[in-house]
Amino acid sequence: MMKKIVLALSFMISSMFAHSAIMSCFDNADGTITCEGGFSDGSSATGVKFKVEKDGKIVFNTKMNEYSEVNFKKPSGDYTAIFDAGEGHQVKIKSSDITE
Repeated sequence: MMKKIVLALSFMISSMFAHSAIMSCFDNADGTITCEGGFSDGSSATGVKFKVEKDGKIVFNTKMNEYSEVNFKKPSGDYTAIFDAGEGHQVKIKSSDITE
């Protein structure tokens, strides 16, 4: 019984400290895209890896700036914006889902 209580409490505590990666991207209508990243617990995404892939190749690679944002030139055709904060904390947004 005690083992079950300890296990349940451990799960509850780890869940309280868990946070999910979040990102949104929008078309600036000037040939550029802006993506903003962060975490569900309000943590900053400053320095988090960010890349844009097109046809399976990385066409843009950087890190989130001090405002947890990235601005990049809009590639032609289909591409995917990827916020990569490590294992289990990756968000991918397809170009077809990015609007003004």
